Amino acid sequence: MSGKVSRRTLLGMVPGIAVGRALPSFMVDQSTSKSIYDEFPAQDPKMVQSMVGVSHFDLAKVKELVGKSKEFANAAWDWGFGDWETALGAASHTGQRDIANFLIDNGARPDIFTFAMLGHVAVVKSMIEAQPGLQRKLGPHGIPLLSHAQAGEGQAKAVVEYLESLGDADQRRTSLDISETEKSSFLGEYRFGPGSNDVMIVTQNKNGMMQLQRAEGGRLNIRRVGPDVFAPAGSDSIRIQFKMEGGKAISLTIHDPAPVVIAIRK
Repeated sequence: MSGKVSRRTLLGMVPGIAVGRALPSFMVDQSTSKSIYDEFPAQDPKMVQSMVGVSHFDLAKVKELVGKSKEFANAAWDWGFGDWETALGAASHTGQRDIANFLIDNGARPDIFTFAMLGHVAVVKSMIEAQPGLQRKLGPHGIPLLSHAQAGEGQAKAVVEYLESLGDADQRRTSLDISETEKSSFLGEYRFGPGSNDVMIVTQNKNGMMQLQRAEGGRLNIRRVGPDVFAPAGSDSIRIQFKMEGGKAISLTIHDPAPVVIAIRK
């Protein structure tokens, strides 16, 4: 067989090449390929996380990011173990009406949590009537529907009154009490591998909420569900089990639901 490959043969070997186009047109531009992130052609995860993050409070930054790519209006980020939050969801539970309306105008898809915050009582009522029990569903981070309506303040007063009349729109995931002394027994760094990012860090925020984060990742609020057991604020099935010795945690195991990571305190 000849070592030459005809143009016809090459086009048959590589699907999707349009006849008549120059072959280099489908090649990666070497001048820019080094800047392509691993998830491409999906959106850049760092930009997505930033979009969802600023949608909690910064309209100017939201406009800037959507100006770069309108598709960021529908950005969604998993803060940990399935605690998904959209940019619109972030604006909804923080009462950011201007951000929410801007995102909707640019293609974001509102849900009952958004409608509750915006004060659309007729819409909220019709959705609950169509799907009884919907008022008990929790939003991002385990935030109940009633809290979204309360975030809308005066303009959502009718929604608040309606949801309060139902009696079950403010259900929350349980979190057992924990003293500052008890918290200190868990706080610290736990290593599960040799890499610089193979570390789980247990901290607390300015409000005293305990948090779990990977060394180079975002922070995840955790709630106490047992003496030495915690769970993410936005998850029902994940468990973080601490092993104690002498009143202090010496390791943690993350169950999802089977053990996934065992980290030893540094």
